[in-house]
Amino acid sequence: MKPVRQLPLPFFLTSFFIIATITTTIRTTNAAAATSQMFREAPEFYNSPECPKIEYRDNSMCFDEAVHVAMTLDSAYIRGSMAAILSILQHSSCPQNVLFHFVASASADASNLRATISSSFPYLKFQVYRFDDSSVAGLISTSIRSALDCPLNYARSYLANILPLCVRKVVYLDSDLVLVDDIVKLLSATPLGDNQILAAPEYCNANFTSYFTPTFWSNPSLSLTFADRKACYFNTGVMVIDLHRWRNGDYTRKIEEWMELQKRMRIYELGSLPPFLLVFAGNIAPVDHRWNQHGLGGDNFRGLCRDLHPGPVSLLHWSGKGKPWARLDANRPCPLDALWAPYDLLKPPFSFDS
Repeated sequence: MKPVRQLPLPFFLTSFFIIATITTTIRTTNAAAATSQMFREAPEFYNSPECPKIEYRDNSMCFDEAVHVAMTLDSAYIRGSMAAILSILQHSSCPQNVLFHFVASASADASNLRATISSSFPYLKFQVYRFDDSSVAGLISTSIRSALDCPLNYARSYLANILPLCVRKVVYLDSDLVLVDDIVKLLSATPLGDNQILAAPEYCNANFTSYFTPTFWSNPSLSLTFADRKACYFNTGVMVIDLHRWRNGDYTRKIEEWMELQKRMRIYELGSLPPFLLVFAGNIAPVDHRWNQHGLGGDNFRGLCRDLHPGPVSLLHWSGKGKPWARLDANRPCPLDALWAPYDLLKPPFSFDS
């Protein structure tokens, strides 16, 4: 009997297996690189004499006199988060009164993230909360950039459910920014009115209609959403939020309702931002533009270099595709990336064993 000759796999199957293998290797390499980063210990910063004294006890985060800061935390953006934390503490008049609330994916290695923060900031008062990705994954629609589709990018909509009930006012900050001013000033400069839930810098010169599709604007019942308010674009990477009012108004559910509609009919293209605009635009407390010099990462496609907006600067925000640490590592930095570099705590590879 003649031996059976093995036929070669069809070309398209061979190509599929090769591509799948390469993709898996790239993802594994990226994940390993993210988790293998090591960071220097930051200096400790102390309160000025006029700061209110807080008697911390156990692991409690329930202090009205404290400045509560909420950020998401993951291995991909940990380098940016570390720089942001350092910048907040370095420029704060009361750094010992700043409490950090970090939200991490339930699938992430929370113990490793916690250890990374503690290693560089052994004195920092913080908690890491687990965010259930599955609670929002079914509501997410694909957007113009895959990074915007990460479930953790939507955690800002669930802060009222995640943080302790005792925390009333929180400053939410993205991980791709640094402060160059006192965060206490941000809170004192943004009093919320009697009915306002959040405060953020508004940009009324931006083309607001571009954030929604023609399907949205051509539908009379949908386009009337903004009929009774002067809706302006605002960036959700810097917000002051009253969590008590958020809970009382069930605003997480209102955001989810727009996300459910988006799954049925395409009314926007840009990730977690449009639902915030649909619920809050025109009804927020304005904040001076100095507190969010955003867009330094360029657009969502190419991430080209950009200049600062005119006016004073208290916070630099690399929103967009280009991140300063990635451009610095690639030896293709933009001029403004030099302003982020002093806050970078990453140890160079040759110093890992020292």
